Amino acid sequence: MTWDSPQKPAEIAESRLLQAILDGEFPINSNLPGERALAAQIGVTRPTLREALQRLARDGWLEIRHGKPTRVRDYWREGSLAVLAGLARSPNHGTPDFIAHLLEIRLLLAPTYTRQAMARARDAIIAQLKRADELDDDPASFARFDWDLHHLLTQQAHNPVFRLLLNSFESLYLLVGERYFSYEECRRHSQNFYAGLLSCAENNDLDGAERVARETMQESLALWRRLEELS
Repeated sequence: MTWDSPQKPAEIAESRLLQAILDGEFPINSNLPGERALAAQIGVTRPTLREALQRLARDGWLEIRHGKPTRVRDYWREGSLAVLAGLARSPNHGTPDFIAHLLEIRLLLAPTYTRQAMARARDAIIAQLKRADELDDDPASFARFDWDLHHLLTQQAHNPVFRLLLNSFESLYLLVGERYFSYEECRRHSQNFYAGLLSCAENNDLDGAERVARETMQESLALWRRLEELS
């Protein structure tokens, strides 16, 4: 059995502050209370609080201003990938179209990283895609397989930014994936994708792989929007 390491006080303070920001207790562009009051409110020492504040400022959530109160940034406009990763861990705090926005990004990226990966690691991709025939017909199995496939594709693409982006969203990918694949229509759609991509890989058809990825990501986005409207 693997035991999780206990959180350090600064990590606890950071988590509580971030939750308060996302919950609107400390809204965008508001000022945080003074250190003494805030440390007491969170239940940590002032040095621990300062460490947590520095972490959140580094990641784009806060602006520490010497001689002035610490400001909650407009993280949608001033944030970074670290903010995006934080929002990915709390999808209920995103905009109503947050998941659709992520799927739009995948639509833009997946055709390119699929082609790059196919050019570099065709055999590994073929081996992965052949496992699709062994998938249990349940949402969790499909979500994990789809994550593993896209993770492999980004790992094998020659642009390392692809893998860094996807690595930030594993928990969200699996969470959304189970919801998406709860519909049989979505599972069948993805099976067609895996079969089409396998055919391209076996024929070393890079243009076809890029096209299949693009068309599938477009259809997945349309499916998600339609299912959300019906739910």
